[in-house]
Amino acid sequence: MRRLTVVGVRHEAQLREMLREPAQSLRRGGLVAFPTETVYGLGANAMEEEAVRRIFAAKERPRDNPLIVHIAQDDQLRDVIDENQPLQDDAVRLMRAFWPGPLTLLLPAGARLAPSVHPGQPLVGIRMPDHPVARALIAEAGVPVAAPSANRSGRPSPTAADDVEVDLGDRIDWLVDGGPCPIGVESTVLLLEPDCARILRPGGVTQEMIASVIDRPVLYAADAFDVAAAPLAPGMKYRHYAPDARVHVWWGEPQAIDEAMRAFLLEAAQDDDVMVPALIAPDDFVRRFGWALAEERQASLPADAYAEELARHLYRLLRAFDRAGATDVMVHGVDPAHGVGAAVMNRLHKASAGRVRWVG
Repeated sequence: MRRLTVVGVRHEAQLREMLREPAQSLRRGGLVAFPTETVYGLGANAMEEEAVRRIFAAKERPRDNPLIVHIAQDDQLRDVIDENQPLQDDAVRLMRAFWPGPLTLLLPAGARLAPSVHPGQPLVGIRMPDHPVARALIAEAGVPVAAPSANRSGRPSPTAADDVEVDLGDRIDWLVDGGPCPIGVESTVLLLEPDCARILRPGGVTQEMIASVIDRPVLYAADAFDVAAAPLAPGMKYRHYAPDARVHVWWGEPQAIDEAMRAFLLEAAQDDDVMVPALIAPDDFVRRFGWALAEERQASLPADAYAEELARHLYRLLRAFDRAGATDVMVHGVDPAHGVGAAVMNRLHKASAGRVRWVG
């Protein structure tokens, strides 16, 4: 693996010059990890079946789990969608509102795409990332790029280049280091149905934001998804985002959360197994209730923007707590009904294998 650092470079012409070699590798079938505004992606030429299959092998990813195609500009759409099926007006409105940005739209797949990008599905997820490095790389490569998160399947997604190297350093051709990812959770995946818009995976573009642009109900689909069927989009069927440590989540009233966490620790202390706990919580919660775990196993995030900060730092902290030897991670959750809270709690639900409790 070759590693290229472009941290702080923002001028497109300079970026494209620096990215020439990894872009050539992408175009010729190589695997290149690169930063986006959400998480680091593991990219391959979306038009080359052999290259796309390398993604599944490197990640040890189930072959029926579809990939998202990333483009750098609008004119690349014609390469990845079925031109015989005109775009819905609402799809165009959403592109104008949120591209570039963390919104993936499921659209009719074009015949030129590698079949493994959308295995057995007539639709394919497409987005335009809002990150200068990602767009410069894709533009220089001159091909649409299929890119799931750049981690071993099931692990927390990487939001820093070092995390990519730990998971995939011996399995990829290039790693482009563009610094930490600013959003920290994957894109929203949206399906436009005849009478509604259905969020298949919540992300950085929220339900409220989508509803402000289109005149149809915006619903969540996760609860109705049949896990025995082939998934329409990534993040729907398989275990995701999980560290080695067990994750436990409580949300609701702060006093009740504190009591529930302490009861959990007290019960664990009565077992024979040794527990090494870690904690993620708002800074005012930590101060109010006097939490004081070891520094490397306690994260106090700003209370005034806790949901956004939890989204930005969740995967990094889960990985850091593994390195610190934590066996169990206690997380102060957020209200899933507002803003990015839906995306955060979706990730925590999967990372914790459903150990999410409301208390109040």
